Amino acid sequence: MRKKMLLLMAVVGLTAILSGCMQINEPITSESEGIWNSYFVYPLSETIKYLAGLFNGSYGLSIIVLTIFIRLILLPLNVKQLKSSKAMQEIQPELKELQQKYSSKDANTQQKLQQETMQLFQKHGVNPLAGCLPIFVQMPILIAMYHAIRRTQEVSEHSFLWFELGSSDPILPLIAGAATFLQQKLMMAGSAAAQNPQMMVMLYVMPIFITIAAFIFPSALALYWVVGNIFMVAQTLLIRKPMMNDQKTGGDKT
Repeated sequence: MRKKMLLLMAVVGLTAILSGCMQINEPITSESEGIWNSYFVYPLSETIKYLAGLFNGSYGLSIIVLTIFIRLILLPLNVKQLKSSKAMQEIQPELKELQQKYSSKDANTQQKLQQETMQLFQKHGVNPLAGCLPIFVQMPILIAMYHAIRRTQEVSEHSFLWFELGSSDPILPLIAGAATFLQQKLMMAGSAAAQNPQMMVMLYVMPIFITIAAFIFPSALALYWVVGNIFMVAQTLLIRKPMMNDQKTGGDKT
């Protein structure tokens, strides 16, 4: 778990460096230089403007459609994450047996535990890092969306529903935080992560972080979080139900 957290922090830090944070106040145009601007921020900015043109200048609808499109692209990764979580849950009894067998803190014993744990993962086709993969992929997309929203002047000049897209809103951040909590709660329900104290801490820390950030950042970014997490809630419910039915069917046969 510590290695996963360190790897996640390294990816986040590297992404922040590559994101060109010093350019956040510079408008994004076709003349913006750099790999980050040319291949990440500018295409997203142009897509936002193109979709807004299809919806009579509604940049709110544009962000919603783009968010759903991004989530659909990431769908295979999220399905893999759910399957990995289910597989980890199924091998928990065997993992606990190994932990009890090699309960000594001796270095050789712990090395043996790691070896047999990896053998168990390979036997059942479980990848312990599969659950982190969507996070690694989504982080640069999130930062690119943040840049595209902040650096596309047309976004800040429009409103959607009751809020201005270019400024913060007192209500939308609460919705974003609640949607994040619900999404993570569903992801952890019945999984091995629900038994991990560190993961349970993240269940509450992440929604708080999203809520605070949504109060600071433009509402357009909070809208991206709300739509993305609502999509994830629906996706989790639709994908997990067939998985649970298959598990029950398998249990009935045995």
